[in-house]
Amino acid sequence: MTEVPDAIVCEGCDAVYRRVPLRHREISHCPRCGTELDRHAGDQSARVLPLTVACLILFAIANLFPIVEIELQGLSSQTTLAGAVVALSSEGMSPVALLVLATTILFPLMQLCILFYLLVPMAYERRPAGFVILVNALQALRPWGMVEVFLLGVLVAIIKLSSMAQVIPGPALWAFCGLTVLLTAVLSFNPRTFWEMAFEPRPGQEA
Repeated sequence: MTEVPDAIVCEGCDAVYRRVPLRHREISHCPRCGTELDRHAGDQSARVLPLTVACLILFAIANLFPIVEIELQGLSSQTTLAGAVVALSSEGMSPVALLVLATTILFPLMQLCILFYLLVPMAYERRPAGFVILVNALQALRPWGMVEVFLLGVLVAIIKLSSMAQVIPGPALWAFCGLTVLLTAVLSFNPRTFWEMAFEPRPGQEA
């Protein structure tokens, strides 16, 4: 959906409507095609900031500690996510290493940092510098974070390796599990809500 502060363009039929303030839990629909145009954000913004901070903490744990430790015939080996990227690159799989680096480290971290940067000043009713660029960047990055795909791949690999060696889950694996759940909640936050927070008249202000 394309949106400016006082107008909404319907995704279903491209009709343009003037944006009107919504009451709590109220949803507006296009009268022509029935597509959802807008919904009241409720207290989403108040919930998303602490969830974003929790995600950043889990993200740090997931990248600083070993994912798994493998023991085989008295020998043990463990690696971090960054170590796995380096190993893939050294094995001649640079495109795969770059894809893992981008989708499991860079893009999710960028999303969380942008969310944190936007939400902290807006909690104090201030619009941060670069607001428009960052909201658009957040929308563009949404499809590219694939932590849950990486976690699924790791779990499949652990199941297969468990028949050949002893596999001990590391702190990073549990952090990735928690991060996947929290990211799902955080990224369900609609970036359009930033426009509502930024341009909706505050109590005591004239519309």
